[in-house]
Amino acid sequence: MPQPQSQPYNQELPPFDELVALAKQNPEAFTKFKHQMCEEMISSASLNMQQRLRAQQSHIDLVVSQCKNPYHINVTLMREMTIQMVKFRDALEGDVEPQQQAVVIPFPHNNKEDWH
Repeated sequence: MPQPQSQPYNQELPPFDELVALAKQNPEAFTKFKHQMCEEMISSASLNMQQRLRAQQSHIDLVVSQCKNPYHINVTLMREMTIQMVKFRDALEGDVEPQQQAVVIPFPHNNKEDWH
């Protein structure tokens, strides 16, 4: 039996000017609000997508933490999104390269003679 389609999740955000004011006046509260909104959106996704979305959000948080200012964040996130969109386009068009198998090289045994 097919799974029922879930209703799209619509988040209500405050007006842009209010968000800008919050970010300027209380950056910690803005960050908390942003994380709350992300968690709500991720939680609204299907269970099998939540883990992937949390991993993606973790990657975004890591990338943003290394940025120096809001402009740097925008440029960096745009680059990240472009990379993801190219991968998505390639997958849709069937241009995905098969992933290369890793060559596993075993460590030598725990004998001193093996290390020389």
